[in-house]
Amino acid sequence: MDKVTPTEAVQTPGWSDADLRDPHGNAEKAGKVRAMFGAIAGSYDLNNRLHSLGLDQAWRRRAVREAAVRPGNVVVDVACGTGDLTEQFARTEASRVIGVDFTPQMLEIAKSKLARRDVRVKERVSYIEGDAQALPFDDASADVVSIAFGIRNVTDPAKAIAEFARILKPGGRLVILEFGRPRMGLARWLNGVYCARVMPRTATLISGDRTGAYKYLPRSVGTFMDPATLRGMIEGAGFGEVTSRDLTFGICVCYRAVKR
Repeated sequence: MDKVTPTEAVQTPGWSDADLRDPHGNAEKAGKVRAMFGAIAGSYDLNNRLHSLGLDQAWRRRAVREAAVRPGNVVVDVACGTGDLTEQFARTEASRVIGVDFTPQMLEIAKSKLARRDVRVKERVSYIEGDAQALPFDDASADVVSIAFGIRNVTDPAKAIAEFARILKPGGRLVILEFGRPRMGLARWLNGVYCARVMPRTATLISGDRTGAYKYLPRSVGTFMDPATLRGMIEGAGFGEVTSRDLTFGICVCYRAVKR
């Protein structure tokens, strides 16, 4: 994402109905996304648990398994948010897990959660503010890169995926979790009704949000590239063994790839 100062983030207006016609093409997407996540950070975990019926944590556990972390591995968790996936990686045999996020308010919560964890987790995890499109790491310095529910929020996903390839060692694994659109008729219809009508109202009520975050989130899923297109983008960035697996009828999709 493009660099946005905290002052700019506060001044950036929320998502209007006009903005949501093409959220991924919006010139102010970076600022809007940062302001949005800053506004909902305090209720983010609660809304995730309630509105996924707790499945969000199961999806993260699947991502960790797909990463096949080995003893001594370095993991970079991009768009780490409040640190749920970062902490799950810290319970593997990784030697170091670095959570990177664009939103300071999210990182503040991640750090406060980490302070309450056991020593084994705390000693492996660190958090930094950073941009998915310009990661502050050396070439070939990571064994695993992950991003959960964040790739669609990046201004230029192809640029971010190129960065993931840059910092991964040959043979390093990339794991992406992202929301999808179920292919089965009934599941697709139910998920569409839930995401378009139920979740935006209840999540907004819980969060007290005024940025339009919970209008943007389902709209950003519905207008994002399909799995085949994303797989092609990953392969074009220098990855092989690119796969995608539907989780929970395709509500979530887990992508895995290996750096050539």
